[in-house]
Amino acid sequence: MKEALRRIRGALGTGLAWAVVWAPVAVLAGLIADADGSMDEMWPAIGAYPGFLSGMVFSALVAIAEGRRGLGELVLSRAAGWGAAAGVLVGVLPFTIGESTSKLPLWQLAAIVIGSFTLLSALSAVGSAMLARYAARRQAPAGAAQG
Repeated sequence: MKEALRRIRGALGTGLAWAVVWAPVAVLAGLIADADGSMDEMWPAIGAYPGFLSGMVFSALVAIAEGRRGLGELVLSRAAGWGAAAGVLVGVLPFTIGESTSKLPLWQLAAIVIGSFTLLSALSAVGSAMLARYAARRQAPAGAAQG
């Protein structure tokens, strides 16, 4: 039970961290896509919600596929692969639950959304794995001295 709670807390932390990183990326994309300010969009939320969901899905995929192996122990290419898989899963979601109101053809909109979510998720996953490695290295000497 303790291990499950630790994993849930870690997944929530990963989701929140990704949301914080994705929100400014969406703001920058909004500055490009809506340069004249004609769209009434909340750009930070447009990045934060899928960032949070992608981080949660990534955590679940790693927990299921990698078993007891921690995030810091993952090879970066595997972390990127699981991140990309999470991005594809979350990127497909809007097209399965709603209709497009965009002027773009559906295939172009899908390519933009799924492609950007996949890329951001893969980069976020690599960043998360590198951060976990760094944290593990910083804690290792202190843990070894106490043991």
